[in-house]
Amino acid sequence: MNDTPIRVALVDDQALFRTGIRMLIDSQSDLQFVGEAGDGAEGVELVRRGRPDVVLMDVRMPVMDGITATARIVEDSGTDGAKVLVLTTFDFDEAAAKAIRAGASGFVLKDADPEFLLAAIRTVHAGTAVFAASATRELLRRYDDTNDQAVPVPPAFADLTPREREIFDLAARGFSNSEIAQHEYVSEATVKTHISRVLTKLELRDRVRLVVFAHQHGLVTRAE
Repeated sequence: MNDTPIRVALVDDQALFRTGIRMLIDSQSDLQFVGEAGDGAEGVELVRRGRPDVVLMDVRMPVMDGITATARIVEDSGTDGAKVLVLTTFDFDEAAAKAIRAGASGFVLKDADPEFLLAAIRTVHAGTAVFAASATRELLRRYDDTNDQAVPVPPAFADLTPREREIFDLAARGFSNSEIAQHEYVSEATVKTHISRVLTKLELRDRVRLVVFAHQHGLVTRAE
């Protein structure tokens, strides 16, 4: 068992909100608050210095917005670096969709219950599931740029086995692990194993990146 706490950083321009989140994180034995910033530019520097595991990122801020900051953090961090959890005010917010496209690993409403936010941090850090997979799919569908064309599918996709492609398809359509397990008549543990192999083969950070990958390459099938 890994006893190392999850290192969490916060980027938000509201001082009172930052104070509340810091107190919430500090109350958890498995989480460690490692710093805060009031705008995106400061946030990028904070991540470079503090190397957090998870970054809570507001999308609307002065100097540099959360979308730009997310893209820079993901570019700097690489596949195994900090994961960004976007904080948004509205469900299916266009800015949240753009942040996910920029590399965020999920999003959560700013007025969500504290326990939900804590669970989201742990889930994003674990990388085994995405708490808003179906919402991410809806975001991408609703705010897809009409001029975007599906780009060629990378050769690595051909390395997926038939079962892995089935699971890839279901995950891309927003199915949860339990729903995929029911659909494929396998255990959730087996689904997690297949998802992990798919992410590794396609060099994707998490389930959100899988959904984005599927949309970008025109691999999302229509629901039956």
